[in-house]
Formats: sequence, structure tokens, C-alpha cells
Amino acid sequence: MEINWDEKGLVPAIIQDVDTNEVLMLAYMDKKALEKTISTGKTHFFSRKRKRIWMKGEESGNIQEVKEILVDCDRDALLIKVKPKGPACHTGEKSCFFQKIDEEVKENKPSEELYGGGCSILERIYEIIIERKKQPYRKDSYTVSLFNKGLDTILKKVGEESSEVIIACKNQKPEEIIYEVADLFYHVLVALGYFDIPPSQIYEELKNRFGKSGLKK
Repeated sequence: MEINWDEKGLVPAIIQDVDTNEVLMLAYMDKKALEKTISTGKTHFFSRKRKRIWMKGEESGNIQEVKEILVDCDRDALLIKVKPKGPACHTGEKSCFFQKIDEEVKENKPSEELYGGGCSILERIYEIIIERKKQPYRKDSYTVSLFNKGLDTILKKVGEESSEVIIACKNQKPEEIIYEVADLFYHVLVALGYFDIPPSQIYEELKNRFGKSGLKK
């Protein structure tokens, strides 16, 4: 069937759990990614930031077995029903769609949750990480897999993500930088979680540095 690719040769793909009908994630495919998805029976996507094809679960092991591929009436979007072998979200959540937009954000007002007041987004992610730390038996969580593999694996991921941030900055592509820094933040939070150090202690340390020159010992 002919697909109406966009001007960049891509089509959005909605990934849905075949058993629960829960929407797991949204990603993009080019022609080759779709062909690989069909031929291998596992989801492949095209990264708009890294400019390459990648298979879901190629690093985490959280692959998605394809059960059915549907195209919408305009042929410009795909719905792919899968049997997931782990969480879709890199935070360890089953679905990437787990955060609710509150009324403040809907009204485009600065939210305290996003700017350090109350429970910030970093603190919420940290809470989820600590929850996963207490569930070592879970096989569907990337976060749990990191804790089960130990400190060396966690630190290796922090190092890898730091390198990705450097590469993104060298490429001078804001979207790529944002994406890679988000990955780095998450893995740093996992490292903090390993030592039970909450983000609030980092905030306090940064607060104590206000008004002090970094050039003076």
C-alpha cells in the first residue's frame, strides 16, 4: 500500500499494546525503517535527531513484537499494534504518555512544578526511579535493569550520555542537545537514586553557591 510520506520522507507511527490497547509511544519511520519493521517483526524507527534507523530495545532489550500494522484513511499515519517485552519509555514507565498537563500549563503560565517549587519534574522522575529500585523482580523496567546490573553499569550509562551531549553540542543542533541532555539528566538521577540522594540536596548545594565567585577558592 502506498504511504503518503511527509516532505522529509517520514510518517508518524503510533505504537499500541495489542493486549491492553494502551498507547505506548509515538515515533517516526522512513521507508527503510518500515521495511525493517515488516521484515523483522520488530519495531524500527528513524531518529530525526541522530539521523539514523534504530530498533526499539536495541540497547535496553525492551523490544516490541509487531502484531499488526494499520494505516489511516489519509495514508499519512501508522498504527502499529505490538506485544512489548518491556517498558516503552526510557524512564521505566510502560507508556511514554504518563504525565498529565495541569491547568497552569494548559494556560501557558509558568508552573511551580516546572521551575523548582513543590514537586518538580526531576523530583517526580526521581520518585519513580526509587519506586523501581524497590522492585528488583520487575522484568519490564529499564530502570530496574540498571539497578540489577549494578553501579558500574549505571556509571557507564552516565558516561555514554555525557559523550552524547558533547557530540550534540558540537553538532550545534538545539533539538538534539535537548534530547541528549534529557537522557543525561535521567541517568544522573538513577545514579543519585543508587545512593539515595534526592534532587533536593542538589538544589540546596546549588542554592549555597549563589553569590559566590567560582574563581575564588
